[in-house]
Amino acid sequence: MPIETSFTKNRDRLLEADVAKQFLAQVVEQARAQGLTSNEHFTVDGTLLEAWASLKSFQPKQGKSAPPPDDPGNPTVNFRGERRSNETHASKTDAEAQLARKSDGKESKLSYSGNLLVENRNGLIVAAEVFVANGRAERDAALVMLEQIPGRKPVTVGGDKGFDTRDFVAECRHLGVTPHVAQNLARRGGSAIDGRTTQHSSYGLSQKKRKRIEECFGWLKTVALLRKVRHRGVCKVDWIFTFACAAYNLVRMRNLAAVPAL
Repeated sequence: MPIETSFTKNRDRLLEADVAKQFLAQVVEQARAQGLTSNEHFTVDGTLLEAWASLKSFQPKQGKSAPPPDDPGNPTVNFRGERRSNETHASKTDAEAQLARKSDGKESKLSYSGNLLVENRNGLIVAAEVFVANGRAERDAALVMLEQIPGRKPVTVGGDKGFDTRDFVAECRHLGVTPHVAQNLARRGGSAIDGRTTQHSSYGLSQKKRKRIEECFGWLKTVALLRKVRHRGVCKVDWIFTFACAAYNLVRMRNLAAVPAL
């Protein structure tokens, strides 16, 4: 039976205390005190984080027992002709990872949905959430993070076409948030954003600023090595993702405070 180490015990305590969220909140508060953040204009978006599980581990939830593998360490698996979905299959390595793809034509991978709320002044991360990649994760996580914005001052939120749904737009307005999401005119029923929103110059500015969130995702996936996470389970992935977001803010704040060379 494996021996529980001090690190394992302390890691569980840190997870239970939600220390990563508290740490990120303190970093954001420090940036706010220095006047580096906007309290009115934000951007939301999400990305897929590849899970620490192979497609070979994605097996039927119920079915006949498989024959003994030809190689226990790396068995040969033939998926040809097999229909696989999250309803019928699950990973034996990481049960919470879901088969997902970012867009049509892209390869499906076992993934989690990493989501950010970024302020538009300097592109600092205000909140972070990791959800199961179920197709609605980006919009659901966005609403959770928007609820965390302090104060009652009206705010705006930019986003891509994936956020242009009537449910999301209605929930934003219910929260007192003006949705500045990109119009998806190809959606059945048309866009949920009309000229009453797009006519304002602030809408165009939000659409311009929202692209900076990709810089955050780029840093997190390359510098913070989160393109493929090395933790299993949504709780632990959220933990390390949030810590990485706090580290990104600290690096960004250092760069903003640097004195330009003469």
